[in-house]
Amino acid sequence: MENEIDYSGYTLSELKEARSTIDEQAWPDRARMLDQLIAARESASMSSPEPAAQPLRTVPVKFHGTTGEFFSIWIVNLALTIATLGIYSAWAKVRTNRYFYGNTDIDGHRFAYLAEPLQILKGRAIAVVLFGGYFLASYFNPLAGVIVAICLGLLTPVLVILSYRFKMRMTSYRNVRFNFKGRFGRAFVVFVLWPLASLFTLYLILPLALKKIDQFLLESSGYGEKSFKTRLNTGEYFGTGIAAGAIAFGIFLIGGIFMAVGIFSTSSGEEFSSSGSLVFTFGTFAMYFLAYVIASGFYSARIRNHLFAVTELDGIARFSSEVGVGELISLRGTNILAIIFTLGFAFPWTKVRTANFYAERTQVAVLSDVHQVMEGYTSDVGAAGEEAAGLFDVDIALG
Repeated sequence: MENEIDYSGYTLSELKEARSTIDEQAWPDRARMLDQLIAARESASMSSPEPAAQPLRTVPVKFHGTTGEFFSIWIVNLALTIATLGIYSAWAKVRTNRYFYGNTDIDGHRFAYLAEPLQILKGRAIAVVLFGGYFLASYFNPLAGVIVAICLGLLTPVLVILSYRFKMRMTSYRNVRFNFKGRFGRAFVVFVLWPLASLFTLYLILPLALKKIDQFLLESSGYGEKSFKTRLNTGEYFGTGIAAGAIAFGIFLIGGIFMAVGIFSTSSGEEFSSSGSLVFTFGTFAMYFLAYVIASGFYSARIRNHLFAVTELDGIARFSSEVGVGELISLRGTNILAIIFTLGFAFPWTKVRTANFYAERTQVAVLSDVHQVMEGYTSDVGAAGEEAAGLFDVDIALG
């Protein structure tokens, strides 16, 4: 006798998927029942259409990697990269990404990183040529170097789009690739004109510029044929940005006062004593460290939570993030100190620790159209944009 399964909670798409997996000869009654349910559901949808994107379940993001496993990968990558004068770094990047992608789990399925080392290596070769041209121009003629730097700055939108297109196309989930369809014209406005406008307004509209960047990156991204949709709030960016700026200013103001008092109390006459120099060096480092960790931690936590709360993968998933400001500040601060005091050997621990931290504070609401996603048009993209963008420090990433 067949085991009975309750299909009453299944959506039409899930019923069809279940029917396609049934062996009619082995389970004739179950196949007949599914045919009847599908027919009834399709008939009912003619007069009362089924909601397009109803939440089915909410699942946590899980990260299964461990420090020990990644340390063995990292130390081999480091040794071979040094031994090959950097050539192996392309293979190192692929191994690292495949480890972290393959250990990130949503709803029982893991991500995959599809890039090959030679793609990365070719991209880095082009990036080295670009950097070499800039270096040579600057060395032989400073004015030419400035001109080349301006040209590279104007190429930033191209580098960002090529970088994101490559990253997204090399990422898959449930055998469906992500994609990026950002246009160069809009990218020029977002990555060149808005930052320039921010500069000429003494950074008064910097939060708006940052919002435009996040909005562009999200709305240009997709999964198969589905696109991300977002409703970013300008007030959230201004409020968070102003508060982060105030925090940094307060740290420098209070730190400057304490440093001045310390220098004055340890110095004699008009010259710095050795103790005064030590106070100045340590105080400067401490102020920059605290300003970066606290202000950036506050901004990143608030904006990440907001981004996730107002973003949806059309009909596929909604997201939520519960990153605490204090938690993120503590994470970043201890990570930096651990790397400094272990001369870099704590890097694998901080990397795995950070992945676990974000995974544990992220949830995904799976929607009813999840089984209808179709992989969009597949086109070859190169790694040149990603590597060149990373080399010139314009490789943009979402928290």
